[in-house]
This record gives sequence, C-alpha cells and structure tokens, in this order.
Amino acid sequence: MNRRAFLSVSAAAAGHALGTRSPAGEAALSGTVHTVRGPIDAARMGVTLVHEHVLVDFAGAEKVSRSRYDAGEAFRVILPRLQALRQRGCETLVECTPAYLGRDPLLLRRLSEASGLHIVTNTGYYGAAKDIAVPRHAYAETARQLAARWTAELRTGIEGTGVRPGFVKSGVDAGPLSEVDRKLVEAAALCHLDTGLALAIHTGDGTAALEIVELLKRNGVSPEAYSWVHAQNETDQATLAWAAQQGAWVELDGVSPKSLDAHADAVADLFSRDRLDRVLVSQDAGWYHVGEAGGGTYRPHTLLFDAFVPALRARGLGDAEIRTLLVTNPARAFAVRRRPLPPA
Repeated sequence: MNRRAFLSVSAAAAGHALGTRSPAGEAALSGTVHTVRGPIDAARMGVTLVHEHVLVDFAGAEKVSRSRYDAGEAFRVILPRLQALRQRGCETLVECTPAYLGRDPLLLRRLSEASGLHIVTNTGYYGAAKDIAVPRHAYAETARQLAARWTAELRTGIEGTGVRPGFVKSGVDAGPLSEVDRKLVEAAALCHLDTGLALAIHTGDGTAALEIVELLKRNGVSPEAYSWVHAQNETDQATLAWAAQQGAWVELDGVSPKSLDAHADAVADLFSRDRLDRVLVSQDAGWYHVGEAGGGTYRPHTLLFDAFVPALRARGLGDAEIRTLLVTNPARAFAVRRRPLPPA
C-alpha cells in the first residue's frame, strides 16, 4: 500500500470515524480496565481489538516454558506488527493467550511501552483444544480453589511481575461440556463475582454457549459478563441473536481474508435484529509460534481496518455503528464491574 492510500484508509477507517472523541458517549463508558502498564479508565481504551494473540506455545501445559524461546527475538518480530496497527488508529489490543499456552506479561508490557498500544492480558485456564493447556492441579482442585488462584493474580500481579490481568480467559470444546470444562466455567463465574473481571470464554459451538449461559446463571452471574468467543463458528443466526438477547457478548473474532464477507454479513444480520449493542469484532490474528523459525507466519492485525470496516460500510453501517463495534462495546465489555444475576 502506498503512503497516500495508507493515509486515506487510516483516516477513513480509524481517525475520522473512530478516533474523534464524543464527550457525551465517552461519559457513559465508566469503570476501569487493567492493562499491562496499569489501570486506565475504560473510556481511554479507544479503538479496540478484543481478541488477538502475540505469542503462543502449544507444547502442552506440562512443557510450556519461557526458556523455549528468545523473548528479544520475539519482541523484534512482533513490534513492527503492533506499530502498524497503532498507525491505523487502534489504541488497545486485548491479548487472549492464557496461562500454560504462552502468556508472557513482561513481553507484553515491553511491547506496550514500545508501540504505544494499551495491551490487556488475562487470568484463567484454557480447556479447549482437548485440554492441552489445562495444568494437572486443575483436575484435582475445586472450582473455588481455581477461582482463588485467578483472583490472586489480580490482587498481587501475575507471577511476581506486577502485571495484573484485565479479564478471565477460559476455553471449552464443543458441547455438551466435559467435567473439567464445566469446572473451568464455574471457576470463571466465581472469579468474576470476586473481582468484576469480564469473562472471555473460547466456546466450541452454540450447544456449549447455551450451556455456559445457563451455568453462569446458576452461579449467580449475568450473561452480560460473558463474551462468546468464536461465536462465528455457530452458523445459526437465531442462536447468536438469542445469546445477545440474554445479554451475552457475541464475539465475531476470526476476521480474515477468507472469512471477511461472512463476518460482515453476520454483523449486518445482528444489526438488522437491533442487537449491534452486544457485538464484538476482532481478527484472532498475530500468533508468533514458539518452536517455529522466526515465530513462523505472523498474521497482521490490520485487516480489520484495511478491509473489514469498508465491507461493513458497504452493508449500510455508518460511523456511529462502527464506533459502537470498535469503541463503545469493548469498553462496556471489559470494564471491571461485577455483573450479578438480577433478582427474579
């Protein structure tokens, strides 16, 4: 992309439509978000990508270790990607790599300082991918004990780094939920009630999502605390609309060149159903792979600004709707706030 074209896209997709502050709108965005450099007001998140990855390691919970990669090399590979994203007008990146899958809070803090992006990391355990990242103690401990571990990371910082998580990241395979997946969801619910951290749960399909909603309710947590991660994998639009009606966040986070039109159609459908206020969008991009030369193929974080926003405009969404997706909804979803189930 030449400089003139880049500046044109950047201004149209980010700066003009999204970066201009709206005092009345920002005033409604209350609460705090914990970033790797410290807490900020939710209103300062600005343009936000809610589901991205910087570095991942699929060696398994018992093998993953920061000794398996050179953090300096990873920093050099990743930083230009984040700088390109910042130049598009993005202000916050929510990094969804959980513990035992490559979470590295010190690397994230260094990248945040160098790129100027707010970066948000997480606590919690990931039970998807057939439990590859579930540590042994999670099978023996109760949901309350696991929740206490995650709450402690917020109270005292992750692994002595002083970096605090901004949300709970968990994951389950396609439904019905397994015993360990059910325990992880219950632990996430308890941690939310303890801390007010939002819940981003990788969800295999609609069956799992429906079960998660009911499980959260049984534990006294409103579905408003739950982001249905990878909701695009559920092809039944009525199910997505039902989840939004329950208050859950419908996260369409796999925007890629191949899926761009399908994602834009799904957003447009929810917009037509008057459910845009419960929709989150992102790309699930990045992925410096530990164990691959140079981190393997790192997918850019910029497609959403370069192609997806124009695709939404072609489907009738204007500045206000795009701002809802990329500014207002992320701030509402990730602000630290307890969301108990209202009395019947």
